[in-house]
Amino acid sequence: MKALIYHLYHSGVFLEIDDTVLIFDYYHDISVPGREGLEAGVVDTTYLKGKRVYVFVTHRHSDHYNPLIFDWQKRVKDIKYILSNDIKIKSRGHNMIFMEKYQERIIDDIKVRTYGTTDQGLSYFLEAKDLNIYHAGDLNWWKWPDFSIEKQLQEERDFKNEVARIKGEVIDIAFIPVDPRLGENYYLAGKYFAQSLEPELLVPIHFGDNYQITDKFAAIMADTAVDSAILAGRGSKIVFTKENW
Repeated sequence: MKALIYHLYHSGVFLEIDDTVLIFDYYHDISVPGREGLEAGVVDTTYLKGKRVYVFVTHRHSDHYNPLIFDWQKRVKDIKYILSNDIKIKSRGHNMIFMEKYQERIIDDIKVRTYGTTDQGLSYFLEAKDLNIYHAGDLNWWKWPDFSIEKQLQEERDFKNEVARIKGEVIDIAFIPVDPRLGENYYLAGKYFAQSLEPELLVPIHFGDNYQITDKFAAIMADTAVDSAILAGRGSKIVFTKENW
């Protein structure tokens, strides 16, 4: 089973598996100068025509959610939205599924389980087309340098407790925050998640324009059994083949 993955920007990612497209936390819709489409980190709805499209939003923060995603349904016939219940919209369409933490839904042939985060909203675990995919949203080990020792320890407990809920899931592709704003602590969540759940591939998210952090993180991950993607910029492309990974 093969998946085509584009890292769009920050926590926004695009996966294509056969005729199925999964889009997570898309918000930055301005193209890289001189480029267009997915390779510029932007979703072009002409590419989505004829595909089954599922759009996931982990929570309402403006770096994870842009209401423009709902414009896509004007041009894409087969599209569904799976949304955290903190997303507030005036008119809920029949193609919108709102979820809370620790729920399970079967949406067409995709099984969706939700988990929590250490900030707002949800994280998602999907069984789709023989691939198991996890998107962490804002689940992170938020060890901010200016936090008190007590607060740092609480953040550690909260993160590890949530990861413990996910243990037992077999994960092929995991999208996990690697946030450079945390200073020297940026790698803690990603490495702990990798060592605890051992996904086949870990793709860093939640780092803004700092793509160099993915190189640094890959070096830290070298002593684990998990591959970590190195991303050159917006629209970075990964071809994941399950049997060969």
